[in-house]
Amino acid sequence: MSVIDVCVVGLGYIGLPTSIVLATSGTQVHGVDVNESVVERLEAGEATFEEPGLQDALNAAFSAGNLTVSNQLVPAATYIIAVPTPIDAANSPDTTYIRAAALEIAKSIQAGALVILESTSPVGTTESLADIIYSFREDLVDGDLSFAHCPERVIPGRMLDEIRTNDRIVGGLTPEDAEKAAAIYQGFCSGAIHLTDAKTAELTKLAENSFRDVNIAFANELSMLAEDLGVDVWGVIDLANKHPRVNILQPGPGVGGHCIAVDPWFLVSSAPANTQLIRAARHVNDSKPQFVIDRIGREIKSGALESVAILGLAFKANVDDLRESPSVQIVQQLATDFPELKIRIVEPFVTSLPENLCRNTNLSLESLESILASEELVVLLVDHDQFRVISRRELATKRVIDTRGLWRELDV
Repeated sequence: MSVIDVCVVGLGYIGLPTSIVLATSGTQVHGVDVNESVVERLEAGEATFEEPGLQDALNAAFSAGNLTVSNQLVPAATYIIAVPTPIDAANSPDTTYIRAAALEIAKSIQAGALVILESTSPVGTTESLADIIYSFREDLVDGDLSFAHCPERVIPGRMLDEIRTNDRIVGGLTPEDAEKAAAIYQGFCSGAIHLTDAKTAELTKLAENSFRDVNIAFANELSMLAEDLGVDVWGVIDLANKHPRVNILQPGPGVGGHCIAVDPWFLVSSAPANTQLIRAARHVNDSKPQFVIDRIGREIKSGALESVAILGLAFKANVDDLRESPSVQIVQQLATDFPELKIRIVEPFVTSLPENLCRNTNLSLESLESILASEELVVLLVDHDQFRVISRRELATKRVIDTRGLWRELDV
């Protein structure tokens, strides 16, 4: 039975670029995904999401003959798990996909293999992963396999570059496991490789995202406070940040994406009594979309408006990623609260509305030119580069709600 170098389980926002970087670095990679449409598109040579350089890198990986994809695992020297780790309705972590990946890997794994968990996970998940595989394979004993947690540290829009250049945390169940996993990343990563144990690696990743969430919550709460007091929050932040030891982040309509909006709940779930600040930050950021909805609603009612323009659906600028996007939440709630209101959306990175918005007949995707020509109320939710070209003259006769501070200093 032939064994490839690396089998990547999950070909989403992390698994696909990781597979490509490994393949273009000379590693024989087989990528696996249970979503048939993902596999079909990749087999046809088509990148499954927008990311600078991704399509060209995918072409290079296939041309080199180092990348294959399917919906079936194959025997490998190393398995990398990059599957989703969502939260459920009670904000508790759901590791169903990791457990499913573990059971599939257990069917073909051979003694001496390495299993790397890249998915952001609750503390202790790597150890549980090993337990699942060993319990399924009674022919293997403790020590026959190696396990490590190596969390991703990339941002949409810079994935391929950051996979290659960012420092990596490599946490093994044993020091030997960490060394073995580090060798994989040393093959393509120019950043420093920091070795530790698996639990420390898991907590480090969650600490990174929770740190971001807490700081964004401060900015969002400050923006709500400033509006209540009739003060320009962007001016406050500009001035406060002139202090040598102050660096307030920029507020927005909420927090989205699969990481920052989700991962802090893993810590809250693990230690409810000792995560009061983290929980409070989550509540602040989760409340911001409703604050924006209320503000939009007041403008609609005061002007007796029949339509509104919404700029942006993605969770951050210049990507097509709508996961956990507060903009989607805002649009969905507006469509429900104002069923007679025409909501005209400009989102340059998608060609159709997501499934959860298609049920609303009062929503439509429009061009930027058409809404600027006709709409009285313009709401900016995402600071895409395409929206930076709008001039003060184009907005002079409009009501504007700018949740990103993009248009504070417009050129005429």
